[in-house]
Amino acid sequence: MKKLKFIVSGGGTGGHIYPAIAIANELKSQFPEAEFLFVGASDKMEMQKVPQAGYKIEGLWIAGLQRKLTLQNMLFPFKLMSSLWKSRKIIRKFKPDVVIGTGGFASGPLLQAANSMNIPTVIQEQNSYPGITNKLLSKKANAICVAYDNLERFFPAAKMILTGNPVRQDLLDVEHKRNEGISYFKLDPNKKTLLVLGGSLGARRVNQLIAKELDFLLANGVQIFWQCGKLYYDEYQHFNERENVQVVAFIDKMDLIYAAADVVISRSGASSVSELCLVGKPTVFIPSPNVAEDHQTKNAKAIADKNGAVLLRESELDEQFENTFSKLLTDENWQKELSQNIKKLAKPNATKDIVEEIIKLIK
Repeated sequence: MKKLKFIVSGGGTGGHIYPAIAIANELKSQFPEAEFLFVGASDKMEMQKVPQAGYKIEGLWIAGLQRKLTLQNMLFPFKLMSSLWKSRKIIRKFKPDVVIGTGGFASGPLLQAANSMNIPTVIQEQNSYPGITNKLLSKKANAICVAYDNLERFFPAAKMILTGNPVRQDLLDVEHKRNEGISYFKLDPNKKTLLVLGGSLGARRVNQLIAKELDFLLANGVQIFWQCGKLYYDEYQHFNERENVQVVAFIDKMDLIYAAADVVISRSGASSVSELCLVGKPTVFIPSPNVAEDHQTKNAKAIADKNGAVLLRESELDEQFENTFSKLLTDENWQKELSQNIKKLAKPNATKDIVEEIIKLIK
């Protein structure tokens, strides 16, 4: 059999990068001789994260449209033309069998170029409400792997496969790692642990909430493991001086911190939601209202509507947070109910199922 070649594109945030790497890793485990090339936006975090995962990456000069009139917006047509031209050049040189896009600025021009050159393409859509790029690309894509039901109004139904989102495989069995997690992060085994997640870059409003409510939370007897994100670490690291508080920019062992956590407060980006479904901890989602098409609120609502998590909008935090959190912490039946319901929504075989769809397209 000839040596297979795959181009994978996804970036901008961890929510696009980690699924792309997970798919590449699964393809590599099935085809150890295969060649891989990633394509990202030249000034985004994928340019560091992808080489760290052991893959080559090329950058495109591309960025998204801003909501207001800026120099960036005026440059957008030039960036798009440059990225389409470079994408065609990359594809011609590398000659991929399949091109896979997991979202982010670079995947638009790359998949558009692949479609125009009749290379099979696969879209992996993480959110319950797709962005405009994937809606446009879906018309010519060969397969669209989705994580939520009822996306027929956005994508051609015949091309859609409900697979779920790729997640780290080490999260499949966190129940047995609790003691290891408590020990690794030097937590008190006699206290409940609140895990706060703001995404890889951090979440301003979540950080402000935790800072404001710190005394309230500690008075409730919890210890706090707070991932504030690299953009905010300098601002919040002084809280490490408080007893029962750990503030970090980034978490290196997600499986162990999930295992140690009793309650989670999190943004509701697609990857976080998928991981939390798998882990099955009682969760309060605080969606970011500042993302395209408000997809984080829609992601969280899809879980909350099935009584799998608590949804608190940023506008509700001042009025409702303390009551909601106190009730969640003391009502063990509610905790159990949320855990059981969110776990029902997990798709542990997502990565393998996506790779199965990719393999079907190899000529």
